[in-house]
Amino acid sequence: MKDLLNTVRQSIVASLPEFLLTEQRCPPEWQPFDLYLFRDDTVVFYVGQSWVAFNRVWRHILDGYKGRSVVGRFILCNWPAALRFTVELMDSRAERFAAVGHDLNAAERLLIEQHAPCFNDTLNHHPTSLPTRYAPPGQAITCPRSLGKLIREAEYAVKAERRKAWLA
Repeated sequence: MKDLLNTVRQSIVASLPEFLLTEQRCPPEWQPFDLYLFRDDTVVFYVGQSWVAFNRVWRHILDGYKGRSVVGRFILCNWPAALRFTVELMDSRAERFAAVGHDLNAAERLLIEQHAPCFNDTLNHHPTSLPTRYAPPGQAITCPRSLGKLIREAEYAVKAERRKAWLA
């Protein structure tokens, strides 16, 4: 049982639509995760930390509407392409962060050094350039202005992906 728990605590990877379907209620098993990143298949956009990473990811998304979060605004400006983004939640107490003593700040620094995310300015000496296929965060929002509609579109995307997997 302990090995299973340690395996589960390493990380949670969810597509952005799957994440949105949690509807702002953090599943109890996700509460220990204190690091997060936003990415697509090839580029990490942002790395962050919070006592409950799930809540902070939601805060980014909601603050994107108000222009208070660069990464949140980036997601909303790149809709529907953002439906292919991934949210990864990690636990700084996981084995992969043993070399930095499981220190939350050091674990975040390590991830920033490893991935050179596009939107992390601090501790990121060589941020990755934003791929030209994406609109920068200052552009007009292309997703629904209603959170309910946004979540419905995420639900349609998840259903389509499941249907596609089932047919394969």
